[in-house]
Amino acid sequence: MRLRKYNKSLGILSLIAGTLLMSGCDNALLNPKGQIALEQRSLILTAFGLMLIVVIPAILMAVVFAWKYRASNTEAKYSPNWSHSNKVEAVVWTIPILIILFLGVLTWKSTHALEPSKPLASDVKPVEIQVVALDWKWLFIYPQQGIATVNQIAFPANTPVSFKITSNSVMNSFFIPTLGSQIYAMAGMQTQLHLIANEPGTFDGISSNFSGRGFSGMKFKAIATKDDAEFQQWVAKVKAAPNTLTTMEDFEKVAVPSENHPVEYFSSANPELFKQVIAKFMTSHGKMDMPQHEGMDMSHTASAGAEE
Repeated sequence: MRLRKYNKSLGILSLIAGTLLMSGCDNALLNPKGQIALEQRSLILTAFGLMLIVVIPAILMAVVFAWKYRASNTEAKYSPNWSHSNKVEAVVWTIPILIILFLGVLTWKSTHALEPSKPLASDVKPVEIQVVALDWKWLFIYPQQGIATVNQIAFPANTPVSFKITSNSVMNSFFIPTLGSQIYAMAGMQTQLHLIANEPGTFDGISSNFSGRGFSGMKFKAIATKDDAEFQQWVAKVKAAPNTLTTMEDFEKVAVPSENHPVEYFSSANPELFKQVIAKFMTSHGKMDMPQHEGMDMSHTASAGAEE
């Protein structure tokens, strides 16, 4: 008896502790700050609601049947020879088929509408940011402003942002959860992503594809300024930095593997650097020359990237 009371008390305490701990969690996918993320949340909730049409009745029927046909209920009708009902068959087949058809059409339309490389409709000129995934940090190049940063980007709110993304090493994945749409970064290749922030704020950016020892610290901050004037102030701050990134020698120094790398600014950046990073992996035969580094099976990663 005493052990039972102890287990019950422990269970209650665990439930309370879990509730308190989870109350501090912020599900970024369900707390969108950009138009793309809003539409993706709507898609997630719609699909979830449609699946509940099947899940909720199944759970309720399991409870009702268990209660109705319990051993102590002698009044429940017992039909051992019953094995088929056209009405039941019609319900259990028609409803799931309709849900699958609706989800199929919804997925088809949303896939094309939310295509990452599709530019966003806007009267405002987009900000272009070139992204290079390094070990284990993110390099951002602003060709229009002639600057570069590590592990931090900025752009005005309500202004489209055009990302061109590649990798200097293994395949990675660029993701700002509150703005939506992760996209892969692959050496020797360029992927594109268009996002927009609907409000000012500082948002967390991550790598969502395991890329080695320092993967857990491969994070960055995305700052959506309230207007273009504030964005220009940030650009001016970057241009005041002493470091530059004008040659491939400068780039290779930055690309040396490091973990939990701090934010770094470069007052001047070669506008052709992004293309040079992509080109260096292309041999005369048009094949990728992938680098090797500790802890990674590069042949597998390269083939996975090609399939993507």
